[in-house]
Amino acid sequence: LGLSELRDGIARYTDALHPGRGADHWQPRLAVTSGGVNGLMLASQALVDAGDEVVVVTPAWPNLVAQPLIMGAAVVCVPLTVLETGPRNGAWVLDMDVLLSAITPATRLLVLNAPNNPTGWTLSREQQTTILEHCRRTGTWILADEVYERLYFAGDTPNSAASSFLDVAEPEDHLIVAHSFSKSFLMTGWRLGWLVVPASLTPAIGKLIEYNTSCAPVFIQRAALAALTRGDEVTLALVAHLRLCRDTLVPLLRAMPSVTLAEPRGGMYAFFRLAGHDDCLDTAKR
Repeated sequence: LGLSELRDGIARYTDALHPGRGADHWQPRLAVTSGGVNGLMLASQALVDAGDEVVVVTPAWPNLVAQPLIMGAAVVCVPLTVLETGPRNGAWVLDMDVLLSAITPATRLLVLNAPNNPTGWTLSREQQTTILEHCRRTGTWILADEVYERLYFAGDTPNSAASSFLDVAEPEDHLIVAHSFSKSFLMTGWRLGWLVVPASLTPAIGKLIEYNTSCAPVFIQRAALAALTRGDEVTLALVAHLRLCRDTLVPLLRAMPSVTLAEPRGGMYAFFRLAGHDDCLDTAKR
């Protein structure tokens, strides 16, 4: 499950972003993984059996669709839509009615990534609460890929991070949240991440880690401990740089003929529409 001192450090980091319960609450719920992708796969292995129904919000990083498929699941994609008018013309949005109608008692798992790769779409606190309450009624697990939570530009939260399902969920809700040191800590290639799970699920995740990778390499875990001591400094500089890139690039793209693009509220992508080329929207529906 990871070095105890690293889990303690991640617990303090988590409690700083999602205060109110204390680090001692988070530590038993943490599992250190060999990257975010490994954490997401472990979650699929823990929750999904062949024939299970899994709903995925798309467009998404392809692994989020592929991992349940590898486990033999029947994957249902719920596509985001694009606003066609108004000040947010070109923004990616979620039709909540469509999503909730897709999640039924037959749905084993809902997978979503927000802030989103590649669209920059984000979820509001109200949407997260609505989704969580609906999934409680249907008995559906939620796998939330929140690796971009610190790469957030809207500035409408006290801690300058995107709203998280951890802010609205109870400890034993059917919720797994995946994180990675790659994005906010600039440790891409180090292959280190973590999962926040219900404490009752932690031992099972530990067994899966043992038979997948044994553990994350110890020297990389110690590097993560060092990163946590300067995490806010690094993240603030990174977000300022990405904001400058966004504010420089987006107006230039929007000035081009046939290009539609809204200012993304999170992530590190400017995912635009080019008139006459709606391939990504078609793919999202498949």
